[in-house]
Amino acid sequence: MSSLPYLAGYPANIIAQVETLIREGRLQESLLRKFPQPHTITSDKRLYDFAIALKNRFLRNTPPLQSVRYDPKVHPLQSALGAHHIIPKQQGTRTKIRREIRIAPVFKVAPLEALQMVVVHELAHLKEKGHDKPFYQLCQHIAPDYAQWEFDTRLYLTALDLFGPLYTDV
Repeated sequence: MSSLPYLAGYPANIIAQVETLIREGRLQESLLRKFPQPHTITSDKRLYDFAIALKNRFLRNTPPLQSVRYDPKVHPLQSALGAHHIIPKQQGTRTKIRREIRIAPVFKVAPLEALQMVVVHELAHLKEKGHDKPFYQLCQHIAPDYAQWEFDTRLYLTALDLFGPLYTDV
């Protein structure tokens, strides 16, 4: 079986199970059974509202976000699933900080859990910069199913990479 870049780092027994699903042509079927419909958060405005609602619920004491949007420059395999940017803006003698979250457009048509995982991940970076234990604890606090969502997102991206869009009637 070819390499599965989205599943790098997972134990060999998990990768073997995924390879079996792929070989038997059942990966897409199992994903569709678990996630029969894509989410409906397809505009930047709705994405912003979705992210701000999560931020306001779990991360009230973090700095404000000015923008949350789908960005075609973010590609899952080359860079990341999403990105958070802190952009300093000089206004006279003052420096204002602009905070943005950008999500790969591949998540416009995806299971809701995949989009939630990416948004939670990027929101957690407002408080925890690295990918260390406190960062993942914060992700789990915001979304108790975060680890499962991350795995399912990686499965979704693998299926997308190997077989094309999962949702064809959208």
